[in-house]
Amino acid sequence: MRQRPTIVVLAAGQGSRFGGPVHKLLQPLGEATVLDTTLQHVLASGCPFVVVTTARLMPSVLRQVALRDLLVLTDEEAARGIGHSIACGVAERPDASGWLVLPGDMPRVSTASIQAVADALSEQPVAFPQYRGRRGHPVGFGSELFPDLIALTGDEGARRIIARYPAHAIEVDDAGVLVDIDTEADLARVRDGSLQASSDPA
Repeated sequence: MRQRPTIVVLAAGQGSRFGGPVHKLLQPLGEATVLDTTLQHVLASGCPFVVVTTARLMPSVLRQVALRDLLVLTDEEAARGIGHSIACGVAERPDASGWLVLPGDMPRVSTASIQAVADALSEQPVAFPQYRGRRGHPVGFGSELFPDLIALTGDEGARRIIARYPAHAIEVDDAGVLVDIDTEADLARVRDGSLQASSDPA
């Protein structure tokens, strides 16, 4: 049986657009937090994973995952941007069959969508879920793209890699693949059950 790809959960951002003293990933969402909810879907997928985080968020992550599944960045490293976080997470699991990149602030991405992207990587170098024609997360990358992924820097994320290689869109009935929480208004919409996307995921 082919090894499942590793999910790289991005939870090292500063969340500066959200404002307030409590980080957006630690905001209550039902009986859990935003990050807890995202991790519940990751755990249910059955895929191996690594959570890229910081010391500030580490205690929250440890409520659900083991220390071996954490990569804790310094604040200086985290400030280098999402590209650097992706590169670090991929480099932490160099022998994986592929990687799915999932921001920690996307708690409404379903387990089924995660699994669909993981399955597609057995035949595609890049795969992503699509809802009504819009690209969402997680974005999956095959093992052959390891050199490209570990070279990422800054805040651009993996857009250039997605544009450079053939990418396979998987149509899903899951608006959650588009919904990230950047602001208090985003969080209010998610709490109210609205899954209107605030922006196109990177």
